[in-house]
Amino acid sequence: MKKFFIAAALLFTFFVPAFSQQITKFGVVDTAKVYNAYFRTSAPVRNYEKKRREFEEEIQKRTEELQSLQQKKLEYEDAGNDSGALKVEAEITKKKDYLTEYTNAKNVELESMRKSLESSDAFYKKLYQVLSRIAESGGYSMILSLQDSNSILWYSNSVDITEQVISDLGL
Repeated sequence: MKKFFIAAALLFTFFVPAFSQQITKFGVVDTAKVYNAYFRTSAPVRNYEKKRREFEEEIQKRTEELQSLQQKKLEYEDAGNDSGALKVEAEITKKKDYLTEYTNAKNVELESMRKSLESSDAFYKKLYQVLSRIAESGGYSMILSLQDSNSILWYSNSVDITEQVISDLGL
């Protein structure tokens, strides 16, 4: 038993100081900022934004058309032309129904595109490669996401590698 305590004391004397000397280096990254920078310049996001603008323009055009028909209906009613007003009312109803269906279909399409962008495996693979390279070259033991951990109560700006990640992603 005495040999065990001597061996334990020797281990404690020689190895514990070696382990206590090692400093763990942490880094933090604002993944939301990286995500926004990446997708702001990506082709899929530009395509999404283009489709969204086209959709908005089409809705605006159709809305103006409906307003014009409403005005035409009022003119018919003021002139006492009930049959003309009824025809225009039927056209208004038909165009409103089309606009509603069109809007619903385009909203589903845009939502699908948005979800696809948010879950892009290509982005996350590239992000992981960049984080791995930065961690290994910078001597980081761990890199934490500011968004994914509510337990980060404070950190020094000196460990924030967000800008380096954005730069290494070529953004």
